[in-house]
Amino acid sequence: MNKEDFYNNLEINGILINDLQKSQLEKYYKLVVYWNERINLTAITEEDDFYTKHFYDSIATAFYHDFKDVKSICDVGSGAGFPSIPLKIIYPHLEVTIVDSLNKRIKFLNLLAEELGLENYNFVHSRAEDFGQNKNYRESFDIVTARAVARLNVLSELCIPLVKKGGYFLSLKAQKSNQEKEEATKAIKLLGAELETDSEFYIDGDERHILKIIKLKETPNKYPRKAGTPLKNPII
Repeated sequence: MNKEDFYNNLEINGILINDLQKSQLEKYYKLVVYWNERINLTAITEEDDFYTKHFYDSIATAFYHDFKDVKSICDVGSGAGFPSIPLKIIYPHLEVTIVDSLNKRIKFLNLLAEELGLENYNFVHSRAEDFGQNKNYRESFDIVTARAVARLNVLSELCIPLVKKGGYFLSLKAQKSNQEKEEATKAIKLLGAELETDSEFYIDGDERHILKIIKLKETPNKYPRKAGTPLKNPII
């Protein structure tokens, strides 16, 4: 979709973008394209595709979860800041934490936030497994998001320990999620959570899913396990 369709589709879904937010998104796109040649942030650089597959895909999370009363959000492995930075632009009150294992991406995100004039953000260079065992962050976020970083049973071990009781892990998936949901059933329950909804929608004909997983009780202390273990030996 082009930019006009992008804004129209957001409006249809109850999200109105003001001039400041439009300029922030435009600057965001230009900064990613500029730095992409140096850091390799994304394979998507054509403007319409970028607005569709990065911005719209990220903001669409808010069609299925109300962010107006959300205070804190943590984004695990967000790359160039998706979905948390577009959500921060739309909902400036959000306190955004991003954890990424690549320090040059963290440096880019700090530059991006400064250029966009964002406030209340914290970008952390760390493995997600180590971050999830850090008492300063563990079970402290209203929302934790991850966008197609790994399979759901692996993502659950990385993300659910960070969610406070009563909060949500929102997993953004780009393909059919039934197999991953079934595969992750044991992990989600073991980690103290439950799949609440699977919202399916389409962006320019491409299937998308937003899995809402609610945190019901504290995660056992042993999770997440040491770095690399969830991927090598996932909970099944």
